[in-house]
This record gives sequence, structure tokens and C-alpha cells, in this order.
Amino acid sequence: MALVIRVGPAREKWWQEHMQSLLPEIDCRLWDDPGNPDDIEIAVVWKPPAGGLKCFPNLRAIVSIGAGIDHVLADPELPKHVPIIRTTGEDLKIRMREYVVLHVLRLHRRLPEIESAQERREWLQLVNPPAYERRVGLMGLGDLGADCAKALAALGFDVAGWSRRPKMIDGVKSFAGQEAQNGLSAFLNRTEILVCLLPLTPATAGILNAELFSRLPKGASIINAARGGHLVDDDLLEALGTGQIGSATLDVFHNEPLSADHSFWDHPKVLVTPHVASLIDPVAGGKAIAANIRRFLEGEPVPDLVDLEQGY
Repeated sequence: MALVIRVGPAREKWWQEHMQSLLPEIDCRLWDDPGNPDDIEIAVVWKPPAGGLKCFPNLRAIVSIGAGIDHVLADPELPKHVPIIRTTGEDLKIRMREYVVLHVLRLHRRLPEIESAQERREWLQLVNPPAYERRVGLMGLGDLGADCAKALAALGFDVAGWSRRPKMIDGVKSFAGQEAQNGLSAFLNRTEILVCLLPLTPATAGILNAELFSRLPKGASIINAARGGHLVDDDLLEALGTGQIGSATLDVFHNEPLSADHSFWDHPKVLVTPHVASLIDPVAGGKAIAANIRRFLEGEPVPDLVDLEQGY
């Protein structure tokens, strides 16, 4: 049995060597040198090229190197009968938690204004409300979103979450669906710092748009650590220009790396981070991937098996 790995060239040998050490009974090969395609039964991939996965006729499972599977579903020739397994784990949660808490605190304590004042050699003492008066909202309460919501609530923030179905999380107000009283509008109306951690599906693509921005309090901030496809770039630039959105922290983009001529790079109200919020590495991700592959091959339940009807 063989497994093929598709990642960026900078870390592919690291991934291959580490996966081989975790799964010594399986021949771990690289995408560009897979040997006989008939041997490949498992594909561990990030952004596989269109039509690439169908080249392995005996493929039994596709493993996404990451919690999202949109990059796999983007393949128009994807073999639909092959199960997809996403990658989650404690390390991924910890990294996303760190990123979200860091940037919520950065905005809450108005650090960009303090940094700007330093450049002007200005002694700027800003008075901020305590955390319990700052309303933070998370779109998406899956494994990562729920964990971030709990962490922010533990710091004392007034935290709410919006998801497809209501969720019960201690210290977090739950909003769901589109209902007037407890749906998206009510959630947005009370959110000063909005964090997007939604899965990217046809229902959520482009959700961060002008219409949504208009329902936030004027001057609200956006943090997008989900997928670039959630954001309508031009709508955000327009909302930043009018002041409807006060600032944006963006970790994900439609095209990555972000092109050098993109307006986000030098926009004074935008912080660009290069898709590092919960960057997976072979040590952290490999352990979770190997465990899921073993469960799958032994016919045991795989908690990270994707429900394709939901898209995650």
C-alpha cells in the first residue's frame, strides 16, 4: 500500500519523512514522484491540482492537510465516491486560539493607534473599556470557533457566536440562522469585533460583503482567519473608506501568496498576515493524520470524516 503527499515544495520532504516515520507500514511518496498510480490508496493533500486525484484508480481516502476541505472540493474532476477526512487536533486549536486572542486584544486595546503615535513621538494615553464592555462575535462555532469563543469569554469579553444551528457554550451567547430575533442580523448589530471562522461552502462564500458590513455598528473591526473566499475585497475597501469598518485583520486571501500590487498591503487600516493563524506542520498535523488513517483502514469510526452534504 502507498500514500501520496501533496504540499508546498518548501516542506514536502519534511512531510514525507515524518509521515513515513509515523506510518512505517505504508510507502509514503511525494505527489511529483508517485510511482505506479495503482499503488496509491491514500492521498494527503493541500490544494491538489484539478484532475490530479482522479489519476489514482485505487484511491480509498483523501486527507485534507487542514480543517477546511474547500481546496479539495474545488477540483471539478474530484472522484465523488472517495471519502474525505479533514485534519483537526489540539495543536491546531491552540494556534488558532493564540491568533484570535492576540488580534482581538490588539484591537480592543487600540494597539495600532499606539504604534502610530510612537512613530509621531506622541505620548498617547488611550482609555479603553474593560473587556466585559467589548462585544466580540465569532462567525462559525465548530472545533476552532468554539475553542476561541471560550478563550475570549474566559478573558471577560462579551462574546457571542453565530452558526447554522444553535450551540450551547458556557459564557457565549448563541445566535443561529437568519431569524430576526436570534439570527444573523441580531448577532451583527451587537458585534464590535467580528471574527470569521466559518467553513467555506456555497452558502458562506462572499458572506463578508457590503450588506453584512452595513449591519455592524459603525467602526466595527473584522478579523478573517477562515478563507479568502468569504470576503468580497472591494466591498471591504469601500467600507474602510467610509469608516463603516474601522479596521481589518486578514490572514487569508482569494489568491495566495497575496500579489505584491494588492491594495491590502499598504492600506493604513489593514493588517496582512500570511496565512499563519493555524499553520499546520508535519509534527502536529502528522500525528492527527496518521491516527485518522489508521482508524479508517481498520474500519473504526473517524471523527474527522467529512459530511459532504454540509461541506465540512
